Amino acid sequence: MEQTLKITNVLSDPTRYYIYQYITKRHQEVTVQEVADNFNIHPNVARLHLSKLEDVNMLASATKKTGKGGRPSRLYRLSDDVIQLHFPFRDYMLLSKVAIQTMMSLGEEGKKALYMTGKRFGTEVIEQEISKKQQSGYEMTFDEKVSILKSAATLAGFYPEFEVNGEQSKIYFQIFNCPFKEVAREHSEAVCSMHHEFLVGMFEALFENVELQESQNMADGCDTCSYQALVTN
Repeated sequence: MEQTLKITNVLSDPTRYYIYQYITKRHQEVTVQEVADNFNIHPNVARLHLSKLEDVNMLASATKKTGKGGRPSRLYRLSDDVIQLHFPFRDYMLLSKVAIQTMMSLGEEGKKALYMTGKRFGTEVIEQEISKKQQSGYEMTFDEKVSILKSAATLAGFYPEFEVNGEQSKIYFQIFNCPFKEVAREHSEAVCSMHHEFLVGMFEALFENVELQESQNMADGCDTCSYQALVTN
C-alpha cells in the first residue's frame, strides 16, 4: 500500500503523468533534453520529473557517452518492475501463477484448455472493441479492421506498432510490452503459446483466414515480439 501511495502521488502531477505516457509509447530511451523539448519545459524541470518517476521505480536510467566529449548523457527508459495499483491490495500475479501451474499439472488436456481459453479471450477483446465503434452487421473495410486491431492491442497493454503492405494481405506488427512476461519467465513455453493463441483469436475475429507467423520473441532475449499475419479480408 505504501508503494501505491508513492506512485499515485508522483502521477498526480499532470505533466509528470503525460511524460510517463510519452515514454511508454516511445519504445526507446529518452534524454532530458528530448522531454524538455516535447513538453516545452526547462531541462532542469524535465530532469526533476524524470527523477521523481525513477524514485518510485517507474523509470530506470543509465549514463551513456555521446562520443563528442563532455559530460555523458543520462538516458531514461521504462523500468522492468511491474506497476500495479490496488485499493485494497490484491495479488493477481500470485493468482495467475497458481492458475498456470494448475493447468500445467493436468498434462496435455490442461495445455489444450489453456490455449483455447487464450484464443477465446483474444476474440472477446476484439468483439468488445467492435461493439464500441459500430453496429453489429456492419461490413468493415480492411483499414477499419486494422484500426480495431490497433485499438484492442493497445488496450490489452501490448504497446503495438503495425505496418500493412500495399496488397493489404500482410500485416506486420511488433509488441513492445508483454502483459504476461512475469509469468512467462517461469512458464515460457505455456504462456507464449497461450499468448500466440490470444493473438490468433484477435485476428480471426476480424478476418476470414489468418496465418500468424512469429519472427521474434522477447522470451528469447529479443527487444520485441514480432509477427507477420497473412490475412484474407
